[in-house]
Amino acid sequence: MRAIQITEFGGPEVLGLVDLPDPEPGPGELLVHVSRAGLNYADTHQAENSYLSKTELPFVPGGEVVGHTPDGRRVVALPGAGGYAEKAVVPETMAWDVPDGVDDVAALGMIVQGASAWVLLRRSVHLAPGESVVVHAAAGGVGTLAVQLAKEFGAGRVIATASTPEKRELALELGADVALDPAEPDLKAALIEANGGRRVDTVLEMTGGTVTDQSLRALAPFGRLAFYGMASRELPEAVQPATLMSHSTTIAGMWLAHIFRLPGDVMGTALNELFGLVRDGRLRVVAGGEYALSDVRRAHEDLRARRTTGKLVADPSR
Repeated sequence: MRAIQITEFGGPEVLGLVDLPDPEPGPGELLVHVSRAGLNYADTHQAENSYLSKTELPFVPGGEVVGHTPDGRRVVALPGAGGYAEKAVVPETMAWDVPDGVDDVAALGMIVQGASAWVLLRRSVHLAPGESVVVHAAAGGVGTLAVQLAKEFGAGRVIATASTPEKRELALELGADVALDPAEPDLKAALIEANGGRRVDTVLEMTGGTVTDQSLRALAPFGRLAFYGMASRELPEAVQPATLMSHSTTIAGMWLAHIFRLPGDVMGTALNELFGLVRDGRLRVVAGGEYALSDVRRAHEDLRARRTTGKLVADPSR
């Protein structure tokens, strides 16, 4: 089968198209004929071995797939790795049936980005009706969904940030009340002004550095900021006890893998709600582009350069 294999860590140049033997499922596993593989910013960290979980060489990247099992089930699944290929083996417990009315891009948009936005809002910042939400990187895979879900969950005001006028316009189309450039010289003041002169209640943050520092300083008493990434690879300076105590601020980190350690089927609950919203036309997955498997280097270059919006996928047949 055709697959992308990494034999040394690094940037997009380490993604090599190769022919590999078909994977064989073991006990408790499913073979999936991959129709689309999801492309995520986290994959760029995995390629350079800077992700939260370390990886051993060689490996096939790709943590999410949608396709069919040999017995005809259409599933979206989290293989952990191996998704950039024509076939992938996944644990049975990490595969969920895709309902009619949800296409491949939407299914992949829900399994990581949609579930991440759901967990961030429901469990990390515990959004209450009427509260304000700042969504950084609002034109990205998680951001585009978080903007919509925040409104769906009763947010009083959604403040988006995005790096270009086109991305800010997209955030507004998706329901944000206001969209800002995160490079504002005084982002703290801009966030407070965008919230009608009041400090903000919650922040979803995946940038790091100055954006984090300014967002923390814009939080209201008992405000909550949840990290789900560090795209700038720059550490913030304001994450200090005195800074947090000055406004009774809470900081959370969210790595989606941890929800599988919680009691009950949290992912199943999230996907049931998300798929229902998609079918009802109340949640839109922004299709950010489809790449041939042979062109995933360019996809990683685009991700790292922040040139993308919405959900990116790869077609293993090309």
